[in-house]
Amino acid sequence: KQAYFSQDRDVKRTQQVNSMMNEGVFKEVVVEIERSHQKKPFLGGYRHRLTGAEYHNAAVQTLPKKRPDRGVLVHSLGTQTAELKSKLQQCSVNMSTQMTGIGCYVSCVNDKLVTPVKYVTADEYHGRRLDAVICLQSYVRRWLAQEEVEQLRRERARRLAWFDLQERKCKEEKEAQLRERRRRWMNPQTREDFNLLYHALEKWRNEEEEQINCSLRGAERKAALCALLEQEMEFIAAIGRHQINVEAINQDKIIRNFLNKAAAAHQWRSATGRLFEMDSVPDVRARALKEIYDDISKFPVDQQERRHFLEKLRNTVMEHECQLVWDIIDLIDREMDLMGRDVKEHNLEGLRKRICTLFLQYIRTPAFNPKVIKLLKVKPYDLQHDMFFCHGCQRYLWSADFGSSTTGCRSRRCRNCTSLDNVARPRDDNSVYQNILRRLRTDEHRLNPETSIPFLLQVDDIRYLIEKVWSSCSALNGSRDIYNLVFARWDVQEDWSPWNCILLSKEEISAHTQVEHIHKAYETTFIQWVEQKHSMARQHFSKNPVIAKNLVCLLGLLIITEAQTYLLNSFCSDLF
Repeated sequence: KQAYFSQDRDVKRTQQVNSMMNEGVFKEVVVEIERSHQKKPFLGGYRHRLTGAEYHNAAVQTLPKKRPDRGVLVHSLGTQTAELKSKLQQCSVNMSTQMTGIGCYVSCVNDKLVTPVKYVTADEYHGRRLDAVICLQSYVRRWLAQEEVEQLRRERARRLAWFDLQERKCKEEKEAQLRERRRRWMNPQTREDFNLLYHALEKWRNEEEEQINCSLRGAERKAALCALLEQEMEFIAAIGRHQINVEAINQDKIIRNFLNKAAAAHQWRSATGRLFEMDSVPDVRARALKEIYDDISKFPVDQQERRHFLEKLRNTVMEHECQLVWDIIDLIDREMDLMGRDVKEHNLEGLRKRICTLFLQYIRTPAFNPKVIKLLKVKPYDLQHDMFFCHGCQRYLWSADFGSSTTGCRSRRCRNCTSLDNVARPRDDNSVYQNILRRLRTDEHRLNPETSIPFLLQVDDIRYLIEKVWSSCSALNGSRDIYNLVFARWDVQEDWSPWNCILLSKEEISAHTQVEHIHKAYETTFIQWVEQKHSMARQHFSKNPVIAKNLVCLLGLLIITEAQTYLLNSFCSDLF
């Protein structure tokens, strides 16, 4: 059905509407449409996004439903009109005032003097209120500004305090490094400490030789070089004597720790946290051998007590029969015979050390001391599969005594031969590179525990990166203080690798780690220079099969990117 009505007329009109019945017969129906005089409210609508046509929500066209007439008048003019009446009202208490007059005195002590003031108009009153509001707003805004300035001042003070803390921390770290280096120079204890001494000696020799070559000529130069060589030999001899003493002390400590571990009881904690200890038969045997070794290694000792220790040692080793036991018994008999001839003790020191050495070998044998099989570095069943030949000392050693590199090839010389060659010729100090590698592994393990590349690199690889790739200087400020340089990620979102690294000073690390977009933080020339360094590192470390896996993925992405660039350039050239 469709209904049409004119909005210009307010009268009712009828219109004939044709309706088709089911039988196909048209019937004429009269529809009455009433024009409502009330104003329809705006109910909102929407606009078509493409055509721009506006559609309004329409209200119901029918009139509101009328309430039925109940025959009672519910509203009238009388009930809605208020009547006003004027009537005088008298108070119930009469009041009066008294004035001073003839024959009557009224005190004016409590009277108040009221002075008339200027009349205040409404505009003046509202103006005064507006001025008070403006004044109040100015004080509030002043307070807010002071609070904001105070907040900025506190942030500035906190940031300056952080800068001071970082500067003080770096200064303390440098001082600690200097103290540690000075301690290592004055009292070397490890192989790295002696390498530091030899490195300092080589640096001093080069400086002296350069000074001699620059200042002297002819025979004087040769005499100065000979004197320099003799002085260097004295220093090397002094360092060697000190190294021998330190190695003897360290060897004794190693032996004591080995015996203590072998004689220790088996310990475990219960569910309640209580510590339990249990001694097995191998534990008792190891503890007895340790006590015997402690007795025979005592110097000096009484002659009668020494005989008692040797008899106890003889009875212990005679439980087994082998060449080692016969050698120990032979040395015991020899010492007892010499003591019977009143030989002085300092002449017996070598014999007693031989007895201690052979008995220590006896303790290290698993057939005589089953507890040590868990403490030996080389297990008996690993000798056939995990032993390699050293071309330096011409010995077969365990695989742990050989160094390795990222190329996957095992070194032809053991660590001792490599260290001896370093002392004899280059005299390099790798402790600083070891510290850089240790810090790099700690930082990367904290950022990503599953990272593997930093743990595959060795000290020689870090040295190659620092010296050959990054030229032993910071990429930003060019600082050459090797003790103040550290490695960081070039792209902080990806794992560290030789082709995703940058060498910076410790003061620059905090600023670089906050960079999210490299192309916005650095210039294009600097980015290209860093990418060139990454290409050098990628070419060198691509020989490692494990690192090559990560490198293949990266090269695949680079090849795809280059192919896309080539296709895009070809398309643009054809288009233009």
